[in-house]
Amino acid sequence: MISDFRCTFDNAIGISTEITKDLKLSFPDAYMHADTMAKIAHAMKQKEGAAFCMLPFCHTVEAEAMGGIVNMGDGNLGPRAKEYCCTSAAELLELPEIDCSKGRIYEVLKACQRLREQGEHVALMISGPFTIFNVLIDPKYVFKAMRKQPELMQDIFQKIERELLTYIKIAVEYGVDMISYADSSGGVNILGPKMAEQVVMDFTYDFLKKAIELLDGKAMLLLCPKTTLALIGTEKACYVDHELPEVMRYGEACVSLIGQVPVAGQMCIKNIDYQLENKKFREIRLY
Repeated sequence: MISDFRCTFDNAIGISTEITKDLKLSFPDAYMHADTMAKIAHAMKQKEGAAFCMLPFCHTVEAEAMGGIVNMGDGNLGPRAKEYCCTSAAELLELPEIDCSKGRIYEVLKACQRLREQGEHVALMISGPFTIFNVLIDPKYVFKAMRKQPELMQDIFQKIERELLTYIKIAVEYGVDMISYADSSGGVNILGPKMAEQVVMDFTYDFLKKAIELLDGKAMLLLCPKTTLALIGTEKACYVDHELPEVMRYGEACVSLIGQVPVAGQMCIKNIDYQLENKKFREIRLY
């Protein structure tokens, strides 16, 4: 049975007005260029006392690169879905492949590279299929296809898998040393137990296995706890404890174990102040 993780963070990351005011940047233009994105990410890390920088500032980058229509927002709300570009699940297969050499997705990668060159650890946040679907199509068409057209959905999941694995591969080439994977729109609280289990079997497990192989220790894979609990609940993964030398925050522990632990996911990486009081770090090991 899949347990749910009660998320206390909004789906959109957003940027505090204090940071945007201090940086004196123009929005939404600042969301579209590597240099300004790097400045924002570094300022956020400094203000929050985080162990690493996080990019991008929304969950729309992959969908936009596939043809999604995005409202770029402002300094408070950030980029978000504007209107759907698909009116049927089948149309998702007709969307273009992600091209990481142009557009905002390229600027995100360049911002990551710039921060790494400055000596920062960088977590690139990538979105799962349902978060991507939310930008591209009314979710009701996806749910209908999952019930009535499983073969079509399998093709769609395979397309999303290819796109994300390509993105991850290129991100590592740009120096990213942490990949954060989340799909809050595909949690058990939204899909229900039966469909959530189906998504693990049809997409999540195989995708993550391939991502781990692709990363090959060069970057740590950070899972949203919702994804972790879905894997644990379907008996596709288990926890493996690692002793820490001292009490430390979760993010700091993640950084210290890059190259040693392939997958983490016991807490949300946005919970900056979460302390591992028992000095135990929980690796997520897929079977």
